[in-house]
Amino acid sequence: MSPARLETKLTIFKLAALLIVATALGTTAGTVAAAPGEEIWLLVDTQRLTLDVMQGEQVERSYPNISIGRGGTTEDRRRHDDKTPLGEFHIARIAEDSHFHRFFGFDYPSLAQAERALRAGVIEPEQFRRIRQALANSRMPPQQTPLGGFLGIHGIGAGDPRIHEDFNWTSGCIALTNEQIDDLARWVRLGMRVVVR
Repeated sequence: MSPARLETKLTIFKLAALLIVATALGTTAGTVAAAPGEEIWLLVDTQRLTLDVMQGEQVERSYPNISIGRGGTTEDRRRHDDKTPLGEFHIARIAEDSHFHRFFGFDYPSLAQAERALRAGVIEPEQFRRIRQALANSRMPPQQTPLGGFLGIHGIGAGDPRIHEDFNWTSGCIALTNEQIDDLARWVRLGMRVVVR
């Protein structure tokens, strides 16, 4: 076999091996895979109004001028308070077509938030049990409790970009422009960790 033909076969073999590895890792076209051992996660800074895509401790991509809840932030959100909850969540739902262009839903409330709400008498023991069970099974917790729900990251849809530039306008979600959320979509996957601080 000629050296050129051997080189071609080796190249094909290497490409096939990479394809097998990418498939095993769940990587698809349009998504970005992390280097081994380096988690890709999202950091939402509600003071700086930025959303950063992190790989380990390194910023891979930063989206400025995000919007948060018009009521500000809180450790312990209540339904209809228009506040963005602080804490650690995971992407539990990906809607490629929503009223707000795209929607990446959180597994809100967290177990710590539900425990505090139970101790404060805000939710009933049965509501807490259902939240705890859903989180233990990596499912979306109940969204209709007094803690509210349906929180995540979304675009502005057909909304006015000028309002987005000047005001925190959401009911508690994190909002990006439609262009920003389209770009973010290539990083997002189910189960991805999101830290809101």
